[in-house]
Amino acid sequence: MSNSQEERSEPFRIAIIGGGIGGLFCALAIHHHHHHSTLSNKDDNDDGNKNPKRDIQIDVYEQAPQYREIGAGVGMGINAARLLHRLGLGPGLVRVAGQRQGTWFTFRRCRDSGEVVSIPDAAAEPGDVRQSPCARSDLLELFLGAVRERGAAGLHTEKACWWEGGGGRVKVQFRDGTSAIADLVVGCDGVHSVVRDQFVTDSNNKSVESGMIAYRGIVPTSALEPDWPFEHWSNIWVAKHRHFLSYPITGNTQLNIVAFVTKRLGGGRVINDHDNEQKKYMNIRESWSDLCDRDEVAADFAEFDKPVQRIIGLMDARPGRWRINDHEPLSRWHFAGGRVVLVGDAAHAMLPHMGAGAGQSVEDGWILGRALAEYLATSSSSSDTEVGNTRFESLESTMQLYQDVRLPRAQKVQAASRVSGNLYELQTEEMSRLSYEDSLPVLAEALQQRMKFVWSEDVDDSYRRMRDEQAV
Repeated sequence: MSNSQEERSEPFRIAIIGGGIGGLFCALAIHHHHHHSTLSNKDDNDDGNKNPKRDIQIDVYEQAPQYREIGAGVGMGINAARLLHRLGLGPGLVRVAGQRQGTWFTFRRCRDSGEVVSIPDAAAEPGDVRQSPCARSDLLELFLGAVRERGAAGLHTEKACWWEGGGGRVKVQFRDGTSAIADLVVGCDGVHSVVRDQFVTDSNNKSVESGMIAYRGIVPTSALEPDWPFEHWSNIWVAKHRHFLSYPITGNTQLNIVAFVTKRLGGGRVINDHDNEQKKYMNIRESWSDLCDRDEVAADFAEFDKPVQRIIGLMDARPGRWRINDHEPLSRWHFAGGRVVLVGDAAHAMLPHMGAGAGQSVEDGWILGRALAEYLATSSSSSDTEVGNTRFESLESTMQLYQDVRLPRAQKVQAASRVSGNLYELQTEEMSRLSYEDSLPVLAEALQQRMKFVWSEDVDDSYRRMRDEQAV
């Protein structure tokens, strides 16, 4: 038996580094597409019935002692919800998600809650596909349960990766002294990605400070319901250099709260400084696990209207607080001849202002799963001419296809998220010259169609078009 034949007879080993929402969804997507792929170039996404000859083995390595999500809510847009339904996770998603009641967000004046503009939610689609804001913990449990039920991947905890590569496969070394051999390593390890840091060492591999911090918390809607003055729970109160948002999660039994405040403008100019707290600001971590006193939130939002004050009063005495940073766009997401690839925040960490970061990670995992399934179907056939698509002639060309499909869209969302943060805080170049009152009509006009390109993309159609472009 030749080395090539022997290799094809063994399972294709996939090591996913990072067991958060992005990593677990990636495992589910790869598993799903592998079992629905065929050797044709037709749309083989859901109705194929010919499994590829080469088996796969997926393992997910999480550095923490258990699979868990730190933080509060996550906005799963309808673009991501569609893909969860395609994976058969729709009923579970509907069960754990909040309902926006037809409104994405109503933007409100900070002092009297007057409406600035109300942005409609994306229309629900057949099969109860709709916008699905969730508690991070609920979404993780949904994915984790599906991985276990389907036997989609081996799950490993306390596996902090520090890296070692070489040979035809990749060896991943963990800090506990163990190691793993993989044909493909998928870096789903977030903004501080160890996998990315092994290959991207230039100026692009650095965090970009926004000058903003965010306070996070969850409050029960039952404590607000008796005299809540609005028809829905999704609201953003806006002020110069501050905005305060709420949206429903967990079947509308809880409100996810994120309160943003800018502490430094361009050039390092200090603003919103209480009691010389800039010394403290420099020590705030870019982390979901940093805590502060609730009095800090109250001080930063003291001038906001009564509903905001009620919410702050219901937050934990020690709410979460973290610095808001993103990353410079990366021009390359795969390395080592296609044997290492980045997914989610490891590839395109973005600011949270469009609620699209998790959705973009979901899209990454979906497209990576599609491309990998077609590559494995091709490589396990006796002759590459059966498929005739040069996109899958090697693992490297396959990972390039994944990058070609996903990088432009993810980086468009990444750039738009930066702009959105400045819009919500009325600090764009145009609004910086205007008063608060004069800024509000500019905000209203800018927000009208801002989310449409995020929600409306058909990622499968984009994949098919890119796959077949220049195919032989």
